[in-house]
Amino acid sequence: MFFNITIMDIVDVVLVALLLYYFYKLMKESGSQNVFVGILLFIFSWVFVSKLLQMRLLGSIFDQLMNVGTLALVIIFHDEIRNFLRSLGSRGQFRFLTKFFSRDKDPVGDSVVMPIVLACNNMAQQKVGALIVVQRGDSLEDIISTGEVLNADVSQRLIEAVFFKNAPLHDGAMVVKDGRIVAAQCILPVSHNLNIPRKLGLRHRSAMGISEVTDAIAIVVSEETGSISAAVNGKILQNLDARKLEALLSK
Repeated sequence: MFFNITIMDIVDVVLVALLLYYFYKLMKESGSQNVFVGILLFIFSWVFVSKLLQMRLLGSIFDQLMNVGTLALVIIFHDEIRNFLRSLGSRGQFRFLTKFFSRDKDPVGDSVVMPIVLACNNMAQQKVGALIVVQRGDSLEDIISTGEVLNADVSQRLIEAVFFKNAPLHDGAMVVKDGRIVAAQCILPVSHNLNIPRKLGLRHRSAMGISEVTDAIAIVVSEETGSISAAVNGKILQNLDARKLEALLSK
């Protein structure tokens, strides 16, 4: 029976292998690869017992565990599943679908760019920590809902006032949307990427986290070094000066 394998069977196996490998890479980036491996081993055991060995009693137990386990996994790991699907949809090869269904346009204009650049440059000189997220195409409503609503015009003084060391809203991220500062003290997803340099702190990891799941630009001013960094599409750009930051936001 081993000689009845067709080309389509081979293609089918290759596609399944590629799909599993792709899912493993995504979950590895989110720090959930051990969960993925455990689920994969359980599925292989279920197929081996039920389909190959055709052990009815043990197979029926595995069948029930599969039915209940799927629901349990959805309940227990609902946040991880949501982040995983969001990460999948934000991949470059699938981002055109997001753009197709989204009517939002890039809101980063000159009236937004210059106040942010000037504020970041001034805070960098004074070593004031800051984290600013500029929304582009992907919605940030779930992030905005975690912070304090401001709904104010973008201005250099307001940005510096929010991130002043003794200000009540200096922790967390500021979100800029449609040319306005919509919220501050927002909570961002933290990246679990193992390639992030250890010297980078929580602000940088949060900036990386939001850039991995959306197309937003996350700007970080380091409180320790006074350097300016930006996270875009899951990549961190370090040691930006005012000219480079302006070019990034205006691009």
